[in-house]
Amino acid sequence: MSTDILTHTEAGVMTITFNRPERKNSITSAMYGALADALAAAEADATVRVVLLQGQESIFSAGNDIGDFLNKPPAGMDSPVFRFLRGIAAFPKPLVAAVCGPAVGVGTTLLFHCDLVYAGDNAAFSMPFVNLGLCPEAASSLLVPQMLGYHRAAEALLLGEPFMAEAAMEVGLVNRVVPPTEANGIAQAIARKLAAKPLSSLVETKRLMKKGQQALVIQQMAEEGASFGRMLQEPAAKEAFGAFMQKRKPDFSQV
Repeated sequence: MSTDILTHTEAGVMTITFNRPERKNSITSAMYGALADALAAAEADATVRVVLLQGQESIFSAGNDIGDFLNKPPAGMDSPVFRFLRGIAAFPKPLVAAVCGPAVGVGTTLLFHCDLVYAGDNAAFSMPFVNLGLCPEAASSLLVPQMLGYHRAAEALLLGEPFMAEAAMEVGLVNRVVPPTEANGIAQAIARKLAAKPLSSLVETKRLMKKGQQALVIQQMAEEGASFGRMLQEPAAKEAFGAFMQKRKPDFSQV
């Protein structure tokens, strides 16, 4: 497993840590594969009752590693990124997240599949897909309007600008806002509290809560994936990524 993704299991909790802070925990294809494998292992392991996702006090994840993404774009629905997204959407056991600092793109959208989210007061959430000439992923085009309401979702997805921890708590994405030095510890304590409860009850309760939209989430994820793959080859995305690599402002006036 990639050293950029660390896993540790103790007291029924598998903690998955983004461990690439020198690159702002930007996610490579190999890291997506490691995340997907970790979730699959956690689901199969009867001693794992809860999974906790975390980064560091100053960064959760900057989203996709752009260089890696351009060199290894997703090749169909069996690519590592889509394996991870399907895995987190269908994961049957409780998922807890601790988020500090920037959570960009998939760093935010994966949280809509978590059951409990604890944020440092320095957390900044953003979904700048439009700014990259792309469309939402991880079923966020379905889940974000459901949670935030349409107009706030439009602001988040069409403008792609960050919103902070208190705003995230106000709309229900975050359960509690705490100092960054406390976020991982509080999330770990909550995860262990969950792990002490009967697993069958946790799993069945989560299944019943998600039953009404599980098929819709998978369907939306597949439709987004098809659009995302198509748009990645179109002029707007090429201009956006070219501008990013050249450290200039993109010009979308011709696209």
